[in-house]
Amino acid sequence: MNVSSHDGVSIAYDFLGDGKPAIVFVHGFCCDRSFWDFQAGYFARHHTVVTVDLAGHGQSGHNRKDWSSEGLGADVVAAVTDLGLEQVILVGHSMGGQVAMEAALQIPKRVMGLVGVDTFRDIEWVRDRKQVAAQIASFRSDFVESMRRFAGDRFLPESDPVVVERVATRMAAARPSVAVALQSMLLETSPTLASRFEQVRAPIRCIASERNSVNENAARRHIRDFRVTYIPKVGHFLMMEDPDTFNRVLDGVITELKLLAIQ
Repeated sequence: MNVSSHDGVSIAYDFLGDGKPAIVFVHGFCCDRSFWDFQAGYFARHHTVVTVDLAGHGQSGHNRKDWSSEGLGADVVAAVTDLGLEQVILVGHSMGGQVAMEAALQIPKRVMGLVGVDTFRDIEWVRDRKQVAAQIASFRSDFVESMRRFAGDRFLPESDPVVVERVATRMAAARPSVAVALQSMLLETSPTLASRFEQVRAPIRCIASERNSVNENAARRHIRDFRVTYIPKVGHFLMMEDPDTFNRVLDGVITELKLLAIQ
């Protein structure tokens, strides 16, 4: 399926299954909707499942002029609106968590809950400009090698090399101009991230790698209802590294969010 986002950029998405609430999966930086392949069929047994390629990624259009987290959030909203979904749970990995948060602010009455996947580690953290500049410089110098290294650093030494190679290859196939634009976008939005979270009305949950601890105290200063569940022996791409455990944990989180919605 394809739908036009707020600025006319074509957004590609898949949907399957049936049932409420719909589960909408949002990928991370320089990834695509295929990163949720292990989740789509599993959750489609009882829910409508939507996987979205954000602008600049996968099969979606790349002709965006103004890159912003609000604009990426609007890409998700476009798919939700196109399908007429009234009850959704947004699941966002890494940068996709921030994007899902922006989508939740745009359609608050439709969102029952927000689940961040190995993200929201410290919503008060402000990115270092020198580090971001160095990352952007490396992307411009040798994008493929820099992105492969960027991806590899997010796994454990003992991670399955097949999964590592799959992720590194797909991320290295991203457009360098989009990667640079997104790095700049994330730098500019980090100082205001906590205040954006304060506006979210839905409960927020986080499923994180055990190696990437979440600053829960910081989160609870700005988020009304927040909880973290950790998965051991996985890196950043936990939904691909240990899909059975991840799906079981997410299933429990979805059940909890559904119960909260009817209380």
